[in-house]
Amino acid sequence: MPLSLIDTLRALDDGRLRARDHVEAVLDAATRHAALNAFITLDAQALRAAAEASDARRAQGRAGRLEGAALAVKDNIDTADLLTTGGTRALTGAARADAEPLARLRGQGALVAGKTNLHELAFGITSNNAAFGPVRNPHDPALIAGGSSGGTAAAIAAGIVPAGLGTDTGGSCRIPAALCGVTGFRPSVGRYPVGGVVPLSPTRDTIGPMGQGVADVALLDALMAGADTALTPPTPGAIRLGVPRRVLWQGLDPVVAARCEAALSRLSAAGVTLVETDPADLWADGAAASFAIVLYETMRALPAYVAARGVPFDALLAGVASADVRAILDSQMGEGAMPERAYRAAMDRHRPAMQRHWAAWFADHGLHGALFPTTPLPARPIGADETVTLNGAQVPTFATYIRNTDHGSVMGVPGISLPLPGAGLPVGLELEGLAGADRALLAVAAALEPLLRD
Repeated sequence: MPLSLIDTLRALDDGRLRARDHVEAVLDAATRHAALNAFITLDAQALRAAAEASDARRAQGRAGRLEGAALAVKDNIDTADLLTTGGTRALTGAARADAEPLARLRGQGALVAGKTNLHELAFGITSNNAAFGPVRNPHDPALIAGGSSGGTAAAIAAGIVPAGLGTDTGGSCRIPAALCGVTGFRPSVGRYPVGGVVPLSPTRDTIGPMGQGVADVALLDALMAGADTALTPPTPGAIRLGVPRRVLWQGLDPVVAARCEAALSRLSAAGVTLVETDPADLWADGAAASFAIVLYETMRALPAYVAARGVPFDALLAGVASADVRAILDSQMGEGAMPERAYRAAMDRHRPAMQRHWAAWFADHGLHGALFPTTPLPARPIGADETVTLNGAQVPTFATYIRNTDHGSVMGVPGISLPLPGAGLPVGLELEGLAGADRALLAVAAALEPLLRD
């Protein structure tokens, strides 16, 4: 298994590793794994200079918590020193500043290894980007890495970097984490400072940390949130988890079903209480709210963002290379645009109803989290952008992969995808919690993690 962020920092802290040597290893690995197309921008000269400055800070006793550790940063997160493309060709002017969550990590000595590839404008789950080329899965380069944070997930899974940042609007940290076999965390909406990200939906967008394990994402979460509370994992016997079979456990690929059921057996044998129960229906409200929120907000937030970067929205649209992304944006330019009444109903009625049902379900059953497969199926071949095969049928690619992650994004609750052991392609198990209870959820995840390993 590649070196984790925690292990990298230990080696840097005790002098077994210098930042300059760490960076050379990152650059070497990036070259060896260049065919994965995980990075859009990687400035070796700037990274080496940053490492030299980091080593000097250590020598002067001014090391931060992340001093010298190189992180991958999804290329829709603003950086003051590297171009933020959003995975599209029209954004050629640099952002003026780092996104604030990233600025907090850099303030603790983190280095930006480079900007990672993604689904164009983060509007999809395959990371098959027609502008910059597809991100390839380290476990099989013919397969998708997932998206939209595919480049960050691939870079971590391949061992190029120990950890990094993605963003998540409907599953974009958790889906690629599951398909690449790493850990991906979506925090509660508003947990980190907002802004500094190429936007889709301010109601749903959030930066999310990704790494080799729970400790990696928990450290990044604490520093970005400015709430550095230590994790105290509960004992397995003190954990109660809901297993909502309706929808989330139905129609699974056999490999996903077998690995996730085996995970439940492991947890139960270790003393975790599993409660087979479902919340009141979330799905009708979720269907009414999901695209109504994203599409309505995209057509307001995205033009404002690109205008601030000096790019007319028409020029952005003209430069979109991926057919699926172009179709979505084109659909919103005329009479087919999402109406305000649908958006208001989503925000005022459907989303609050989902949040009430979710909180009531946790309270009624004394739950610490909910468990379900992160995605209904493992990675599928690059190019299957419209449909994929699941249990012998052709099903919509986008809707199928987000089926288990979208509801949590609409509600704004935290969720973490944990990799499961087993031969073959990676499979993820998601643990989802209550809004605002991020550290409690991460503590439970830390308790489950060793129980799920081989």
